[in-house]
Amino acid sequence: MRTGRRRMTLIATTAAATASLVTAGLLTSVSAQAAAGCRVAYTVASQWPGGFTGNVTVTNLGDPVSGWTLRWSYGAGQQVSQAWGATLSQTGSQVSAANVDYNGNLATNGSASFGFNASWNSASNPDPTSFTLNTVACTGGTTTPTTPGTPGTPGTPTTPPIPSDPPPSVPPPTGLVGWATQNGGTTGGGGAPTTTVTNASALTSALNATGAAVIRVSGTISCSGMLRVRSNKTILGNSGATIAGCGLNVSGDRNVIIRNLTFRDWNDDAINVQESATNIWIDHNTFSNGYDGAVDIKRGSDFVTVSWNRVFNHDKTMLLGHSDDNGAQDTGHLRVSYHHNWFDGSRQRNPRVRFGNPVHVFNNYYRANGGYGVASTENAGVLVEGNYFENVNDTYHLGEADSGPGRLVARNNHFVNSPAGQTGGSVAAIPYSYQLDTASNVKSIVTAGAGAGRITV
Repeated sequence: MRTGRRRMTLIATTAAATASLVTAGLLTSVSAQAAAGCRVAYTVASQWPGGFTGNVTVTNLGDPVSGWTLRWSYGAGQQVSQAWGATLSQTGSQVSAANVDYNGNLATNGSASFGFNASWNSASNPDPTSFTLNTVACTGGTTTPTTPGTPGTPGTPTTPPIPSDPPPSVPPPTGLVGWATQNGGTTGGGGAPTTTVTNASALTSALNATGAAVIRVSGTISCSGMLRVRSNKTILGNSGATIAGCGLNVSGDRNVIIRNLTFRDWNDDAINVQESATNIWIDHNTFSNGYDGAVDIKRGSDFVTVSWNRVFNHDKTMLLGHSDDNGAQDTGHLRVSYHHNWFDGSRQRNPRVRFGNPVHVFNNYYRANGGYGVASTENAGVLVEGNYFENVNDTYHLGEADSGPGRLVARNNHFVNSPAGQTGGSVAAIPYSYQLDTASNVKSIVTAGAGAGRITV
């Protein structure tokens, strides 16, 4: 059960803090107009038995810095795990969060935000009481505000804290949206008995069994190749569940749900949907460092939703339609919704589309994709809507390599250091209802919600 949001703000404003920063080499001069130091907003965005999601914003109040490390300690045995927007490590109770490539430079009054998942003992989860930025303490009053109060009463600061950018207020949605709601809907194993698997042999047997089933993956399962998934299966990851070295193959089957798993180092595809497979929902998974596609959908498959996934440290992300000469099987199919995915530096195919129409790409966050974002080819029809593109040189275009152009309609997208892409032609109407988030809010919404470990299943 999630608890209410908590926020703690720490402010460094004293002359002692300024002197400490100078001593540490963080400042070369001190402004008479502004106190030197830092401010940290620490928020428990969501919490459930045994786990929570934390969001942190650090603001530099001193001279510009290039490269930063923020440290804090936990008092109740909390352990951090998956992180985004920073590189986290933990030794005992002390946590160190170091910048990543795109947020290392902090100008005066500049901020950087990151988040993480962590475990706790389900009895108490107290906030950290202090932080250091590049070994210099961020000190000051602390609050955990809920509603405005009267100065001097418990839980209310005597002096109001300096405002900080609030963390995202939208919790990760769990409902199914998009093409997988059509054609009778997608329910997976439904209320079938649950089987928990902890090794490759048990996972292989459970996936390949006939009949409906709910399969829970626990721990890290090391495997190779592609494991066949039969119809009417729900595959759920317990906290920290990882599939390393292999992938899942849904071939000619239907009604499959895959959620809350981390895939890494696969030697073929992480998830392959093919041979007229229908009604597939791939949701809240994390993918990194694989050989070929993270999620490839092809050979006449249809009615698929790919939502709230994160892909990082990977090249070929999501292919829709495997070849230019397969139009006879693919035309009229390959209808897929891609929404609220975090394409976190993934190089290309985010997605690359052949033949499908309409393919709906909406409310995704694209960051620093070195190749391109979306490619519409071979007469496909792609609606690119309400996405957030940041530091992407080629956001979307028609045609790719030897593949002829498709059609692409773009609307209501948000661009940061990224150009609008190439559009042309018309796209078939979207038949399902959906709520479109404002594009400028998509970065904060998606980074708060995408990937494994962000939901309770």
